Amino acid sequence: MPNLTKRDLVALISSETGMVQQDVQSVIQRTLYHLTESLAHGQTVELRNFGVFAVKFRKGRVGRNPNRPEYDVPIPPRAIVKFKPGKILKSKVAKNTSTMN
Repeated sequence: MPNLTKRDLVALISSETGMVQQDVQSVIQRTLYHLTESLAHGQTVELRNFGVFAVKFRKGRVGRNPNRPEYDVPIPPRAIVKFKPGKILKSKVAKNTSTMN
């Protein structure tokens, strides 16, 4: 099964709604822009029944290079984006678990 791209999403929404693809592309792009900007400012983005995007901060730590374990590799602290799926998304994905075996 191929991946769903932004282009595919635009085509799907356009055919379902009858909107022009350029308008759908613009709406999707603005949505992604605002999601990105909100996360960049440390805000949590909650999309009901889909999931929650949140910024988490990882502490700095010391890592090891398996090829040269005698040297410590400092890993600096950083912010990362975590995603927690909502109930509906979890249940729909869980239905696929039985078909994978």
